[in-house]
Amino acid sequence: MVIRRVGVLSLARLYAAIAAAVGLLAGVLVAAAGSLGSALSSSGEDLLPFAGFGVLAIVALPVLYGVLGFVGGAIGGALYNLFAGIVGGLEIDVS
Repeated sequence: MVIRRVGVLSLARLYAAIAAAVGLLAGVLVAAAGSLGSALSSSGEDLLPFAGFGVLAIVALPVLYGVLGFVGGAIGGALYNLFAGIVGGLEIDVS
């Protein structure tokens, strides 16, 4: 089987979902690092520059990553369709 074309919006949605999940993980890690930095600070100043980012990272990063994933998926799908028309599609073996 050869995949000659992909649905650009379908691929963009898939990329967005994957990127948003990675963004959620990154947001949780940033929030945890910020909390840890604040907790370890003995002088009252934050040890890490993103220590105050906290819970906002858990919301902001998945949204940002999701939007960038959607745009990247749309560009990637369009480029795939363009180049698959020129050099042929992706060949897969299905049993």
